[in-house]
Amino acid sequence: MNKKILIVAAHPDDEVLGCGGTIAKHVLNKDFVHLVFMSDGVSSRSNFSKLKLKSRLKASKLAQSILGISSAYYFNFPDNKMDTIPLLNIVQKLEPIIKKLKPEIIYTHHYNDLNVDHKITHAAVMTACRPLPKLSVREIYGFEILSSTEWPSVQQLQFKPNFFVDITQHNSIKMKALKAYKEEMRARPHSRSIKHMEVISKHRGYSVGVEMAEAFEIYRIVS
Repeated sequence: MNKKILIVAAHPDDEVLGCGGTIAKHVLNKDFVHLVFMSDGVSSRSNFSKLKLKSRLKASKLAQSILGISSAYYFNFPDNKMDTIPLLNIVQKLEPIIKKLKPEIIYTHHYNDLNVDHKITHAAVMTACRPLPKLSVREIYGFEILSSTEWPSVQQLQFKPNFFVDITQHNSIKMKALKAYKEEMRARPHSRSIKHMEVISKHRGYSVGVEMAEAFEIYRIVS
């Protein structure tokens, strides 16, 4: 039976960085994958312009077409300022989407990323998905975003994956989608580089005996 999947990401590109291969795998398995973007990812930058916003949106649409996304929602919360918005306001915007789509699986951010929008996004998902009767969501997973998840303070809890998805046959689609966001990628040895994405996919794969994988933390599974 086809599953309904929801990716709740802080910014356009997080969906590919965090679980692009897993998205491709779901789509090829004829699952329906939907996206929610909390913020635009560019409006907080010193060189922000409407042209850059338009470019980021165009990249997002291209990545969606490459991955085979069923639908996408843009909430337009203030970029890198989501901590200035009451959590209740964010949750109340997310809850109707979950009620409408009725996803069985949600992928979202690690709860302790350096980026504040990632943290708030995680909190909003967990709040919107309170384990109440008749909730459609049965599984919630947290992904890693290079240049955020691996940069927390030493006193903070680190990302410790305990769920791995073999993307050996799907990594090429992920890389193609990632290149749609070429303006967001950096030159090596920056953590958010194409080369590092290839390295981390292999590292996660080799950690569990496959060629390439994406890693997640399990936040909830109801069988």
